[in-house]
Amino acid sequence: MSMVDESEETRGGTATITRTETQQSVEAGDHERFAHYVRKEKIMESALTGEPVIALCGKVWTPGRDPKKFPVCPECKEVYESMMGD
Repeated sequence: MSMVDESEETRGGTATITRTETQQSVEAGDHERFAHYVRKEKIMESALTGEPVIALCGKVWTPGRDPKKFPVCPECKEVYESMMGD
């Protein structure tokens, strides 16, 4: 009877699976936030000067978050649609 010398590779073993997790950065209170309608040139001006903008609904703030992460403000949407005649 002969003995076969098995290496780690041929004996079997375990493999490591690498998993990449993606997390969306959401701050506390973000569930109460909305994406607001503001004239595009005002957003650009605010980005350069740091001055706050005024949304169609009347909210005054300095933009700094990605609006795609938030639902559209219902008041802004209503004002916008009335301006567009929808």
